[in-house]
Amino acid sequence: MRTKDHIQRIQVDGFTILEGLLGPALIDTVKTELAPWLGGKHYGRNDFEGFCTERVYALLSKAPSIAALIEHPDVLAIVDQLLPPHYLLSAALAIHVHPGETPQRFHVDDDAGGAQLARPRPWQGISAIWALDTFTADNGATEVVPGSHLWGDDRIPQARDVVQAMMPAGSVLLFAGNLLHRGGASRGTTTRLAITPQYCAPWLRQIENMVLAVPPTQARRYSKRIQGLLGYSVVEPGFMGYVDGLHPRRLLEGDPYAR
Repeated sequence: MRTKDHIQRIQVDGFTILEGLLGPALIDTVKTELAPWLGGKHYGRNDFEGFCTERVYALLSKAPSIAALIEHPDVLAIVDQLLPPHYLLSAALAIHVHPGETPQRFHVDDDAGGAQLARPRPWQGISAIWALDTFTADNGATEVVPGSHLWGDDRIPQARDVVQAMMPAGSVLLFAGNLLHRGGASRGTTTRLAITPQYCAPWLRQIENMVLAVPPTQARRYSKRIQGLLGYSVVEPGFMGYVDGLHPRRLLEGDPYAR
């Protein structure tokens, strides 16, 4: 499918899947970098995070190879058309679902921290879920509700409305931030690992405080695109996002007061 076809699918159905974007070498690198943070160290603290699910946050401070997923050109070519200029990286986390996990409640990703924005409404974010393992019907594949990004608050998803986003490793599910979705139940015997970057409109507060999660000493290693997504950027026209009257990228380039 071409970029415009994926954009149309998101506009109509609320989601699309791009297959074959990651090769085995990059998948192995990501898994190797994540290994010290997995292995039963970070299970969810509540039913939403998942008591049988490991979650690792602040990924760009722990697994640098994740940057290749966050700024993947095929994904950003779509997000560029669906969000305003200067959009931000709202969250970037690993989700490692283990056998026995129960399904999440249906939710949206761009609800402004639970502000309960009335639906129907435009999306304020775009989310990606990268499959580092094949997503199957048994290992907790993400479940989406096609078209629910256009629903009002009065409509509740029924079983017949739900589609499992099954996809091979190396694929990415890309969807509107106001699409109803959830992590599925894991009924099998294997785990499934995903990386989920979420992008948001530049005026919306990021879910993760990215400039603390990835401070200047670490942000310097990344491309200017990643730095801008983290929040080392300003919104133009205007200068929203400045630091002491200066562009925040000055913090990454040496003396922040040198003009």
